[in-house]
Amino acid sequence: MTRVVVQAPMSGGPSTPALAAAVSNAGGLGFLAAGYRTAEQLASDLAETRRLTDQPFGVNVFAHRSAPVDVSAVAEAWGLDPKQARWTDDEYDDKLAVLEADPPAVVSFTFGLPHPLPHLTETWVTVTTVDEARRATGADALVVQGSEAGGHRGTWVDADEREDIGTLALLALVRAAVDVPLVAAGGIADGAGIASVLAAGASRAMLGSAFLLTDEAGTVPAYRSRLAEEGRTGLTRAFSGRLARGIENDWQRKHPGAPIAYPELHYVTSAMRAQARADGDAERFNLWAGQAHSLARTGPAGELVRLLLEEADEALELARRRLDR
Repeated sequence: MTRVVVQAPMSGGPSTPALAAAVSNAGGLGFLAAGYRTAEQLASDLAETRRLTDQPFGVNVFAHRSAPVDVSAVAEAWGLDPKQARWTDDEYDDKLAVLEADPPAVVSFTFGLPHPLPHLTETWVTVTTVDEARRATGADALVVQGSEAGGHRGTWVDADEREDIGTLALLALVRAAVDVPLVAAGGIADGAGIASVLAAGASRAMLGSAFLLTDEAGTVPAYRSRLAEEGRTGLTRAFSGRLARGIENDWQRKHPGAPIAYPELHYVTSAMRAQARADGDAERFNLWAGQAHSLARTGPAGELVRLLLEEADEALELARRRLDR
């Protein structure tokens, strides 16, 4: 069975074992997000997902290699506690040990290419440029993330000088440069979007924002309310110190020049964001979302997977009829 619909791993709360299991049970490929989870929590999430499904699912791991950055001045200027800043590798080695002991069907890596690349099961690597794709040797598949995507950019090195390439253009460029299966990500929110990337050469389509309003997603109420609106998205480092796309809010607009300082700024703003979520204050926590977020639908995730596959089939048939005219 080709699991064309892939649920993107969304760290920080939206991704849950219930969501991953529901997507996999419906014929898609669900994903757990290991980011910001401890190794112990990841082990618990794996066990819970296996309790809920006997179908394949994946786990995404952060593989960043940034150097420590002093953010004391920035934290003080923003009225936050600079003592909260710290550098970690997100328990990378411990998480790999958990995955070696209990391997899922797919392990994907974001923010870089691990050295050496672990071959726990099927291994995917996120790329945002042709150069990254060429350098991702050894990967079983590449997640080709276009600039429309919500959440953190999967780029290996965060930098101000960059070219933001859309999903279809990047997919075509990467397809011409490497010969491995490609998973398209970014701006895909309905069946027509899935059909478009399959026609462009992808073997699968990864959707994130499309699942944020489903019943099983851990999306908090204030976040859900903003997703349903046609709010403008923008790229920002104001929440984590790493470039990410989210629905623009007050905090994002007030700090357009946030420095490249991941994960230090992530920890500096963590308490503020947690309190804002608890208070329902959508102006002071990250609202990660792709450019097509307003197309997200409510209801059970499994029903959404089935609907997306039906829509994709209809879109491909319509395209075929247009070609035959």
